[in-house]
Amino acid sequence: MEILELKPVAEQLFKDMRELSFDGVGVTRDSYGAGETAAASYLRDFALRHGLQAQADRAANLVLRLPQADTGAPATWVGSHLDSVPQGGNFDGLAGIVAGLLCQFRQKRSGRHSRVPLQVVGFRGEESAWFGKAYMGSGALLGKLSADDLALAHRHSGASLAACMTAAGADVEAIRAQAPLLDKAKVHAYLELHIEQGPVMVARGLPVAVVPGIRGNVRHNRIQCIGEAGHSGAVPRWLRKDAMFAVADLITRLDEHWRVLLERGIDLVVTTGVVSTSPAEHSISRIPGMVSFSFEARSKSEETLEGFHQLLRTECKAISRDRGVRFAFDRRIESAPATMDGRLCALLTQACRQRDLPVEPVPSGAGHDASLFANAGIPTGMLFVRNENGSHNPHEAMDIDDFLLGVQVLDDTIASL
Repeated sequence: MEILELKPVAEQLFKDMRELSFDGVGVTRDSYGAGETAAASYLRDFALRHGLQAQADRAANLVLRLPQADTGAPATWVGSHLDSVPQGGNFDGLAGIVAGLLCQFRQKRSGRHSRVPLQVVGFRGEESAWFGKAYMGSGALLGKLSADDLALAHRHSGASLAACMTAAGADVEAIRAQAPLLDKAKVHAYLELHIEQGPVMVARGLPVAVVPGIRGNVRHNRIQCIGEAGHSGAVPRWLRKDAMFAVADLITRLDEHWRVLLERGIDLVVTTGVVSTSPAEHSISRIPGMVSFSFEARSKSEETLEGFHQLLRTECKAISRDRGVRFAFDRRIESAPATMDGRLCALLTQACRQRDLPVEPVPSGAGHDASLFANAGIPTGMLFVRNENGSHNPHEAMDIDDFLLGVQVLDDTIASL
């Protein structure tokens, strides 16, 4: 049996999951919330109906196995995340879980099992959009969630991450103690298929691509610039402590530093995705006394991330002196860059060549659960599938035939392990 024969199964899964998660604009599957739980329940029931085994691990991640699998033997893990950003696309994360399911279906229906048992994992809480923290389900397995992480509040309900994880069935006390919930020796390799979330593969005509590495990031969910409110017509520029102009000055300075670093060939992207004044007091005729904003930098280099973060702090100090404001920082959150395993990259590349697919490495600017496994010393490989219109928006457009090519490459690689 070839993966292509499972096309109707893939189409049904994507269709059903979109209908289950549709919010009127895109899909919303909130981390450790109702949307993500509904997605996990649907996939669990689907797997059970088709003769697979399904259960939740101690972080409430969904785990799928073939029947009669040796649960004590090291396994090849194939996984991605169940959640989405608000009003996101249907393929981000879900494509990787469906890919693993199809590989399990192919093995079950053909009776030809891989030498290493295959386990599929749907991770909860990969997106940072809901709690300001990424990789919650995979991080919990590896003992990476702190008490501060568990105290983070859901963006809408205000409930703590700990409360939401508890409601989903996770062992929060073990997670709080940062006890590893996973024996790394039981993971022979970790593989993740994911849509590309940028335009490179569309521009270069690549249906699939091997990912050599993943950028890390450093971020602050909320920095406050605190100045002094006043009447817009009564305070001259030289006496103002305008928080908005101070933040605008900071962003402009950071953009110039970014431009210079890019000219030197340094890998870096910088984003301020949230800027806000208080709706309770802002006005056209009021000088903003306080502005909140987010900060994020991503790079393949930890040295670059650390250097740019220090540059942010230095510029804040300079602007504080120049404009009579002050900056208050929330906690720094960071994720390390990750390099994929050379042997797995070679096997994925070989599988592409054997299927007469063009071969070109495409690094990931976005973060993925794969980075945690790679940095934990587990052999990790990643495969991208072409996707139009970017990601983290409702217009993701992964072609199902591209997806099936990616799943075939994944299946060939699993068979070679």
